[in-house]
Amino acid sequence: MFRIKKLDIFMAKQFLLLFAGTFFICQFVLMMQFLWRYVDDLIGKGLTLDVLAQFFWYMGLMLMPQALPLAILLSSLISFGNLGESSELTAIKAAGISLMQAMRSLIVITCVVAGVSYFFQDVIGPEANRSFGRLLLAMKQTSPELEIPEGIFYDGLPETNLYVQKKDLESGHLYGIVIYRRTGSYEDQAIILADSGMLQSTAEKKHLLLTLWSGEWFENMRSQDIGGTAEVPYRRETFGHKQILLDYDGGFSMDDVADLSHNAKTKSNSRILHDLDSIERSVDSVGRAFYAGARDFTFHLTELNRDDSARLQRALVTAETFDSAYASLTGDRKVMAVKEAVRQAQQAQSDLSMKYDYSEYLNRDVRKHQMEVIGKWTLALSCIIFFFIGAPLGAIIRKGGLGVPVIISVLVFIVYYIFENSGMRMAREDEWTVWFGKGISTMVLTPLAVFFTYKANQDSTVFNIDAYRELLMRVLGLRRKRSIMRKEVIIEDPRYEQDVALLRQISSDIAHYTEEHKLLRWPSPLKVFFHPGDDQEIARINDELEAVIEDLSNTTDREVLVELNKYPLIATHAHTRPFRQKWLNIVTGLVLPVGAFFYFRMLRFRLRLYKDLKTIEKTNQAIIELTHPQPLPAREGSR
Repeated sequence: MFRIKKLDIFMAKQFLLLFAGTFFICQFVLMMQFLWRYVDDLIGKGLTLDVLAQFFWYMGLMLMPQALPLAILLSSLISFGNLGESSELTAIKAAGISLMQAMRSLIVITCVVAGVSYFFQDVIGPEANRSFGRLLLAMKQTSPELEIPEGIFYDGLPETNLYVQKKDLESGHLYGIVIYRRTGSYEDQAIILADSGMLQSTAEKKHLLLTLWSGEWFENMRSQDIGGTAEVPYRRETFGHKQILLDYDGGFSMDDVADLSHNAKTKSNSRILHDLDSIERSVDSVGRAFYAGARDFTFHLTELNRDDSARLQRALVTAETFDSAYASLTGDRKVMAVKEAVRQAQQAQSDLSMKYDYSEYLNRDVRKHQMEVIGKWTLALSCIIFFFIGAPLGAIIRKGGLGVPVIISVLVFIVYYIFENSGMRMAREDEWTVWFGKGISTMVLTPLAVFFTYKANQDSTVFNIDAYRELLMRVLGLRRKRSIMRKEVIIEDPRYEQDVALLRQISSDIAHYTEEHKLLRWPSPLKVFFHPGDDQEIARINDELEAVIEDLSNTTDREVLVELNKYPLIATHAHTRPFRQKWLNIVTGLVLPVGAFFYFRMLRFRLRLYKDLKTIEKTNQAIIELTHPQPLPAREGSR
């Protein structure tokens, strides 16, 4: 039985506070990104505050389902990162509570958020999309003079550039008007100057009525230049009041209103599934009709007379080949038949191309409806998936705040965004199936969520930076320097006599080892990759040396400590073969590029070992001289 415990309440408080803050942050970022798509429809329109408020309200409702998974990802990362950084997560695990038990209240909250996301997409989202589309259409029908900027040429009118020095938004009057009309070739242009004017849109929103006061009209008369001379006549007109009709498309049509009701984004899943049946039946009937028309295409001989046409038609029915029917015609009739065949073939091709475009439009509409149904479920499911990515990652990384969590959230969202948009486009273009295109992001992120959750439950160090740093240093052959500091408290003094004897023996063994193994020679690749065994001798020398260094580190002599830090850290097997496992060495040797890399890496380790052994011999001699200095020779006068 599920019982609410104090830990559940504590985890819920930690998560919900962060979720509220991150949700508004994600919502704001998405709204700002979405706003750039419609910034041209807002600026210079003279829209009132209530219209702008409706615009942002509907936009917020539309983007809320997209902000929920991002907020869950970021808040779960921060909350579990804070718990790990403050060692609270360690205390929870020490009390015998697993990570999944600590997350159970948050899992319930995440499932509730996923349900809210689906409710918004299925109930509130369609109405918000419909209202948003109507608002955009209404904004496109605002006064066209409000769209014209001040002080620059406006080229939003066909074949016309309009310059306005100043405009009055309250009265709609324009002042200091310059109009440059491109009505034909370079010589056939018109320039109109006016002190003031006013623009008014016609009822059908297809033309603008420009009323001008106190101006002049300059126009070239190229069409009247009959003589072909270089001089181009022009006319100049001064007027006190003039009206000009300009072509203008305000972006509004009844088709736009119809598209709002047929758009899949403005429908709930129940209505989409209901409409899909009728849409698919309509697409099938259109396809069958187009197929029947293409199959029953006949060649009509319209340019031939009735007798030749009837004879050729009979020949086409009774003859075994078209060539025999064509050969029965006279020379002129053959030419006319070929021309007619070419014309009808081109007409049939154009007709089929138009039918193909229409069929593709209908099929794309079906795919959009299917994508909308699947997309609502996958977006709601992404809330749960993002939680099982963010919470385990926060527990593993154990970094709170807005630094590392934000970086990880951005990386995860980039992966999600790439797969989501790529799948959506491929499904929309019918290159992938709809379920695969809309579900590919979920299929990619679900294994990641399972992997991170498993690793977090096992207290894995999969994201331990130090572990990866050590691995990289081993692969590249890098190493740290030895660091031996003077001890504050020394329990046992070094055994100098024994250590010196061991150092002399180590130097002797190194000289014998160097002479025997020939480290500067290239070894056989067969022995490197296909013969087992490690270098036991160098491992023994290293163990003896480390024992001497450990004993001498108890010294108080600073010069001895300086010499001890000169001893290198030896890799005892990297100069013999790449890996300790025999099968890994065999596989590496069989893959030529990889084997070549590790072979030359081994040569580098052999050269480094040779230099290290020379350094050890030199350091051994220096420590021997520091601990057992040679007595000075006696002077002759003292005898």
